[in-house]
Amino acid sequence: MKRDAIDLGTVGVFTLFRKYFIPTLFGMLSMSAVTAFNGILAGHGIGSDGIAAINICVPLLMLFTGVGLMIGAGASVVASIQLSRGKLKAARLNVTQSVLFVTLVAIIPSLLMMAYPSATARLLGASEHLTPMVREYLLWFIPSLMFQMWCSVCLFIIRLDGAPRLAMMCNVIAALITVILGWLFIFPLDWGLAGAALADSIGLFAGGAIGIVYLFRFADKLRFYPVKWSVKSLRLSVRNLGYQCRIGSSALLTEATLATLMFVGNHVFMTHLGDDGVGAFGIACYYMPFVFMVGNAIAQSAQPIISYNFGLGYKDRVMATERIALLTSIACGSIIMAAFTLFPQTLVGIFISPDNAAARIAIHGFPYFSMAFVFFILNLTVIGYYQSVERVKPATALALLRGFIFLIPSFLLLPKVMGTNGIWLALCLSEVLTTISIIMGFAIRVTRSKLAGHVKAAGSK
Repeated sequence: MKRDAIDLGTVGVFTLFRKYFIPTLFGMLSMSAVTAFNGILAGHGIGSDGIAAINICVPLLMLFTGVGLMIGAGASVVASIQLSRGKLKAARLNVTQSVLFVTLVAIIPSLLMMAYPSATARLLGASEHLTPMVREYLLWFIPSLMFQMWCSVCLFIIRLDGAPRLAMMCNVIAALITVILGWLFIFPLDWGLAGAALADSIGLFAGGAIGIVYLFRFADKLRFYPVKWSVKSLRLSVRNLGYQCRIGSSALLTEATLATLMFVGNHVFMTHLGDDGVGAFGIACYYMPFVFMVGNAIAQSAQPIISYNFGLGYKDRVMATERIALLTSIACGSIIMAAFTLFPQTLVGIFISPDNAAARIAIHGFPYFSMAFVFFILNLTVIGYYQSVERVKPATALALLRGFIFLIPSFLLLPKVMGTNGIWLALCLSEVLTTISIIMGFAIRVTRSKLAGHVKAAGSK
């Protein structure tokens, strides 16, 4: 497998960011396209209830993906810094421990949910009407969750190993398999939601398997390393994994933002607008992975550059990379917001007929919903920066603010003030408040730094 020649410490940061960003973006967008395509197939082959049923299951996928991203981000940051300091064995051990950990984490809850699919469906917020459809989807989809976690971890490591194009291909191959099989299972074979779930599972299996095989056989530096099973080694492994979780915790919380958005949004829409409201929100949520993946691609593209140069103490290169990432996030967010504002009918019509009740609700809400996107991507980029330089507290604090502290009250209070429009604007309010918090935090840091400088200067006189 051909690897890209990438020197993170000497090549210009703009060139490095471009080399990482373009394949990372296309790879992630391909998986987002799969999610959207599944929605299209479900909308046209099963109906708005099919969209609603799949959307109810999405928070579960995001929870598992979030755990994978937490471990992957933590392992990648730690391994980047270890590589910059010449600690190759330690970097390989961290990678190996991270993959073993997510494997164990995935197995037990998957078995429990397979044993109790109806209870899981109701826990996710399915109505009595939708529970049988959600149950059908879950039974075929749950086995793929471990492979999704493998994919989430391995792609971080593959990019760090100098193969961002291969990481892209993992996503692209998985996406193509899912799309082809999804069409085959839903339309010619008429397998309904079970077919949609099975296609997803096979695609995720392919992506995860490619990542694991690469780390076993083809990796340049970050190959798997034998793990010792002594008490001392296990204790050290737990400590290392704990540190990875601390660093990557904001990635989990970031993914949890989408899960919270969908979970709480489903309940609020169900309360105010019934199943049609959930279907409308489901269409919006099919597009959210695109927005999330753009922000994630920017953060993950900057991460190996920032972490490696942070380990070397090259502060100018770190800040130059972050400036490029922030400008990219504003540009991308603005483009996506413009598309949602100008073409809501077209975007909704891709999934279901514009005459459908759920479609009419979605067409009305898309321009309001899209007002969040610039802030959404910008906040992801800032959190990714703090994560990359091992500043766990601000990264975690910002992730908690946008994902829970601001988001849930926004969903609960805005509809009471603004009606249905308030539901669509909840995400925007949460992200704007988070951005304001970032600006205030930066201003406080600058002020404290200036005051400390003045005190030091006065003391030296």
